[in-house]
Amino acid sequence: MEQYSLFTEEAPQPLAARLRPRNLDEFVGQTHLLGQGKVLRRLIESDQVSSMIFWGPPGVGKTTLARIIANRTKSAFIDFSAVTSGIKEIRVVMQQAEDNRRYGERTILFVDEIHRFNKAQQDAFLPFVEKGSIVLIGATTENPSFEINGALLSRCKVFVLHALEPADMTVLLRRAMEDERGFGRMQVNISDEMLHSIAVFSNGDARMALSTLEMVVLNGDVDEAGVVTVTKETLEQCTSKKSLLYDKGGEEHYNLISALHKSMRNSDPDAAVYWLARMLEAGEEPLYIARRVIRFASEDVGLADPHALQIAVAAYQACHYIGMPECTVNLTEAVVYLSMAPKSNAMEVAYMAAKKDALEQLDEPVPMNIRNAPTRLMKELGYGSGYQYAHDYAQKMTSMTCLPESLLGREYYIPTEQGLEAKYKMRLEEIKAWKKEH
Repeated sequence: MEQYSLFTEEAPQPLAARLRPRNLDEFVGQTHLLGQGKVLRRLIESDQVSSMIFWGPPGVGKTTLARIIANRTKSAFIDFSAVTSGIKEIRVVMQQAEDNRRYGERTILFVDEIHRFNKAQQDAFLPFVEKGSIVLIGATTENPSFEINGALLSRCKVFVLHALEPADMTVLLRRAMEDERGFGRMQVNISDEMLHSIAVFSNGDARMALSTLEMVVLNGDVDEAGVVTVTKETLEQCTSKKSLLYDKGGEEHYNLISALHKSMRNSDPDAAVYWLARMLEAGEEPLYIARRVIRFASEDVGLADPHALQIAVAAYQACHYIGMPECTVNLTEAVVYLSMAPKSNAMEVAYMAAKKDALEQLDEPVPMNIRNAPTRLMKELGYGSGYQYAHDYAQKMTSMTCLPESLLGREYYIPTEQGLEAKYKMRLEEIKAWKKEH
């Protein structure tokens, strides 16, 4: 319980709180949901919201959307936090909602961090949602499919909110510099390049972007006239980044990932680790790098070392579980392993060759012998006729053809002699020789 005295002064709100959008026109991002004519915008503007779940990463506007709904609705609006509340508090709120219903008033209940409620707590909402005592709006950063009871989830529409793009974030930061709720009453010198750098650094989190902006402005150099100047050094100190001008969406982004990829391809672990560090220390999203490493494992290593893909996937999972900065060593392990692994691009070559034929012959029918025949009619039409079940034969294979007739004899996978792929090459040659003989 808060206590006050004669000397108590209201603490200033953080910039992110002061600039919280008051209506949909001030809301930045999520145009797939809130653009003109989009379903969520129509529901909010017409005050016809139904039970729904807002799912998205931190700082994308889940709570803000709930506040906008609260400002527009004629219903009673209750703001509820799963972090500080339990079954007792839920029962009190549900009783209040039930009383409202008896008097003909609808209740919208917003539950922040709804995934933090256990099954029993979530079950407490269900009967009130079913009989219409409440319209439930939940916000979560976790996948609702795993964190919210199926019965409750089936009664809610899930809206997926995306991380803000740097362009959206830059709009938000410029507004903060001009709006009187932000720094509009101050004279601040900060370049567009620095605003863009903050936008990139925030990784789609508007709250982080505004908090970073507030920190750099409050720590800027102030001259005698009261003008604040934000320098590159101040920006680097406030973000602990030395290369903030790295542009995730620009040329340097692609140059660096190219340098990492080609260093691994050329079996140069030292260069690969250097380019990895350049990207991570500049603020690159580790999961982006991990995805590229997974691609590399199959594109440039493949069956020369099948373990490479397992290492790459494990590195991605580690990045997801522990994040920065701890996951740097996991990515380093994967990058070094892939750099030293034997190389084969046979997977890439095989797919590209098959893709070319597939696009040129999209209407090529599936051979009758390998078609599925789940019904009697299909069997009568010849579906599955001539199919040979490989496990019924001593060699666990047959001479049956599986390619369309126009492509018979076509070869896509051409194994190399690198690493373990030399072993697979010998096996493939044995298979082809046996099939030719039979």
